[in-house]
Amino acid sequence: MRFREYQAGEFEGIRFSIRRDGSVFRTDAERRIMKPSDQRTCRMSATAHFSRQAWDRNAATYETIRAMPFNAQLASGSLSEVRFKHYITQDAHYLVGFGRALALAAAKAPDADRIVQFAKAAEGALVVERALHGSFFRQYGITAEMFAQTPLSPACHHYVCYLLATAYAEPYEVLLAALLPCFWIYAEVGRDIHARAKPPNPYQAWIDTYAGEEFHAAVLAVITATDEVAADAASALRARMHAAFTRAVQLEWMFWDSAFRLETWPV
Repeated sequence: MRFREYQAGEFEGIRFSIRRDGSVFRTDAERRIMKPSDQRTCRMSATAHFSRQAWDRNAATYETIRAMPFNAQLASGSLSEVRFKHYITQDAHYLVGFGRALALAAAKAPDADRIVQFAKAAEGALVVERALHGSFFRQYGITAEMFAQTPLSPACHHYVCYLLATAYAEPYEVLLAALLPCFWIYAEVGRDIHARAKPPNPYQAWIDTYAGEEFHAAVLAVITATDEVAADAASALRARMHAAFTRAVQLEWMFWDSAFRLETWPV
């Protein structure tokens, strides 16, 4: 994997590049940070149907994620470099599995528009977001060889395996419910941290990327697709969707927590 290849490129017709601080930005038109008052907000208060119910059922877990030490220190800029390096390495591993699950969602999608949406989401996970990771890898001197030799942590391995098992074994509706928390929680955490971040922050590039309008628009698209299929789902299938959403929220917490603890395999 040659991370330097992702310093610039094009995705979904949008040219992007990497600033010196590592943040991903559009070169054809500047992205902007999502404001709480923006009409395209992805906060739970702006949603309805399955997504609103799922968020409300897991709001306490989200609040735990928002307030956990990793994110509090990320906002203040006091998070240790070793913890962030652990996180960014594991997240790069995670994105490979996440991209595969998104590609399988595209394969299962019922119509051409959704096929295109999730195929592009898979590409975005592996190109646009990995560009951000690659900039930090260069900053910290993490080579492709070092990355390849670093195993997935137990939490990362669990999360990736859960998404791929769901992608292969469960119907499209359940898969979307399992994929949604990663999008939604990152958007909410990104905007929350952006609102309380104290400059200068060594992780500002990460904060700006996940607080950005383009990412939030992608989140809203996944919420819309999930609500669309949930509306026609039988009650038993909706129950499975809720179970998948809740499990993924729990795995989000595990992933953040494992990064703070510098988790490795115990044996």
